[in-house]
Amino acid sequence: MIEEKNGATFVRAYANWRRKRSESSRVCVRMVGHSVEAPLSEAFRDQMSIVEIPLSEVPLCISCCPVKGDLLVGCTDQFVLFTLKYQVVSEEFSVLDFERSLVIHINSITPVEISFCLGYVAVMSDLEVLILKLESGPKNAERVNHHPHSTSNTVNQAEGPSSETSQLESDDFVFCQKPMELLGEKSRQSGMSITLEPTGLAEEKAEYLYIQHLLYRRFTPDISFCVSSDDVRLHSLQLLPVYQTGSPSSDGEKLSQEKELLSLFCFFSLPHVGYLYMVVKSVELMSVYQYPETARQAVLTPQFLHVITSNNLQCFTVRCSAAVAREDDPYMDTTLKACPPVSMDVCALRIQLFIGLKAICHFKNHIILLTKADPEATEERRESPKRTPSRKNASVQMRPPGAGPGWNVYIVDTVPPVQLYKEMVDYSNTYKTVRTQSCIHLLSEAHLLIRAALMDTQQLEPGERAELVEAFKESCGHLGDCYSRLATQHAHLALPYYKMSSLSLAEVLARVDWAEDESQKYERGLIFYINHSLYENLDEELSGELAARVAEMFRVAEPKQLPHILCSPSMKNIDPSLAWSCLRGLDTCGFSSVLVTLTRAAVALKLGDLDLYRKEMQSHTEMQLVCGFILEPRLLIQQRKGQIVPTQFAVHLKETQPGLLVASVLGLQKNNKIGIEEADSFFKVLCGKGEDSTPQLLVDFWEAQLVSCLPDVVLQELCFKLTSQYIWRLSKRQLPDTTPLRTSEDLINACSHYGLIYPWVHVLSPDSLADKNYREDLSKLQLPLFHSWSHSWKTVLLASVSTFYVTRA
Repeated sequence: MIEEKNGATFVRAYANWRRKRSESSRVCVRMVGHSVEAPLSEAFRDQMSIVEIPLSEVPLCISCCPVKGDLLVGCTDQFVLFTLKYQVVSEEFSVLDFERSLVIHINSITPVEISFCLGYVAVMSDLEVLILKLESGPKNAERVNHHPHSTSNTVNQAEGPSSETSQLESDDFVFCQKPMELLGEKSRQSGMSITLEPTGLAEEKAEYLYIQHLLYRRFTPDISFCVSSDDVRLHSLQLLPVYQTGSPSSDGEKLSQEKELLSLFCFFSLPHVGYLYMVVKSVELMSVYQYPETARQAVLTPQFLHVITSNNLQCFTVRCSAAVAREDDPYMDTTLKACPPVSMDVCALRIQLFIGLKAICHFKNHIILLTKADPEATEERRESPKRTPSRKNASVQMRPPGAGPGWNVYIVDTVPPVQLYKEMVDYSNTYKTVRTQSCIHLLSEAHLLIRAALMDTQQLEPGERAELVEAFKESCGHLGDCYSRLATQHAHLALPYYKMSSLSLAEVLARVDWAEDESQKYERGLIFYINHSLYENLDEELSGELAARVAEMFRVAEPKQLPHILCSPSMKNIDPSLAWSCLRGLDTCGFSSVLVTLTRAAVALKLGDLDLYRKEMQSHTEMQLVCGFILEPRLLIQQRKGQIVPTQFAVHLKETQPGLLVASVLGLQKNNKIGIEEADSFFKVLCGKGEDSTPQLLVDFWEAQLVSCLPDVVLQELCFKLTSQYIWRLSKRQLPDTTPLRTSEDLINACSHYGLIYPWVHVLSPDSLADKNYREDLSKLQLPLFHSWSHSWKTVLLASVSTFYVTRA
């Protein structure tokens, strides 16, 4: 508080006031910087302490940093910063103290209100708002930062009224500058002259400061009507920090109780319009509040904006949590997470009647109101003469309220977030049958309310936090329902909201109102969500009934996606006859007919109709079939619980058309639909082999890869695997488990990596069935890994392997 005593002005800071046990308890009053002796430390523990800070200038306003406790005192042309520190009296006791560390000189503005938070300074006059940030520089910073830093006054000289004009000001003339809004570095052009003067005692240890300009805004009074000067003045300047607590600590074992600043917001207001800016990272206007009545004062919280008029307490929604979510979470506005937009219109929630409202403040979940029932003052105000404002009397002298009866203090508890959220949801249920944009707006407000409550959960009990988390998931489900059933350009938001709700696909489908006839209309949001969910290889299997409903939905609304939908592992339980009926009447015009053919063939296998299967497979060439498998890999390969599972189609191709199967998997690998290791695992699982064994079908796949064009790095690894397998079979006299798809001559003709077979290789090869396989492997061994080897190295290797085999024979 500010106090004048004996002709001197002091700022008095009250510390340790919670320790005051009774009215008769002693109070310690001391000057700033006064050292406390160790024997007095015990007396300081249980008494309130008042620190008096003398000022050389008359203070106009004061602000305390809500995070660090630093004080900023605003005077006519300067702002004095007092940094909070602690005097260490003993190992177990320290006292609060302040140090005069910085003076900010700002010309051309007379502060009416100021706000200070973590180096951010907001200054407000009657019609101007200036926001700065004090940045810390290193000790060896540039010389310009060591000396007092000042900004130019170019715009003031160019646009401001000249000295001659100012002398002409009188009650008969009003000179108004044009309105202006400058964001970021452009606010340097405001014409304000700003100088920093470090005043700390430990100047050699101080960090030198420089200024970052964030915002300058100037308003012009509306002189089209004769209004009182009170109707054109700014008020309720506030910097609101938004924190996050309860984040995991560095060791990961417990939750940290340190507050992390997520964002900072600045609010100020005219009597009929309020403005909310975000000033961290980027400076932008978030919301504009239109008041139905003249506002006397407003206070901003992370959840609401509370505004008082002469007789009403009004509550408006805010967008702080939406802005913080986008700044803090890189996955926001993707298919994983979503949040209502910052640009969404604000709305009034409640209006409560109070007579004679004078002031308002906020503490935790309490609203403190000061009222005075004074009807005579109201009549005097109505009958007071109207006049336009002048620059001469732009500064307002604050007068203490008159003494007398009629003053009251009200403490109003705000409604708990979960309770208010439930009221909003209950009200939205009246529009359950007809989803509208108004319903989405209301549910979005409820969602932001819960999101804001979850940002700072330090004061919550574990049960309360769990209740908030559950309400948050529920709100995401409600928004997912709206976007899935409403024809809107934002229908795609159904996907992230349903994901955030933790609802399974079956639970979402159970919330759909299914029609008994074919007249049901399926909206894009629901189609988009189901389509993406079935593409993500969920481990969830739908029941036969739900799978049938999904197939019918896509047959009617998105027939092009029906083959893909039927190939999803989640649709495993669908009746094959129903799937065939959906595919049979499918018009192939406009999309790939080969994909429909392969899907029909897969369904025919499930029906056990091999004739129908062969008919479908013979309608396209092998190359076209390979292209069809590339369009939908899940016809051959599926994943369940992170494991690769071959389909019934793949098992049948292994027995009947292994060449087509190998070519199809090779096409998938070359088109990045499957990785190299996944392809190897697929063939091992398909052939029933363990990790240590290599089936011949996998060797055929490796040889097919060798024939195709591969980068040198991949080629070297592939040749190594082939060579190892050839040598292992030669040394173990192990026959392939199936007939190889390619002979050595096929590989030589198709692959440039192979050369001619050495003649002596055939001389060393005995003439038997096993020896024929031996000759094939020995012929294939000539080059794979060693295509860059010299002729002599390859000769030594082949001779060694041949001699080893002849010796064992």
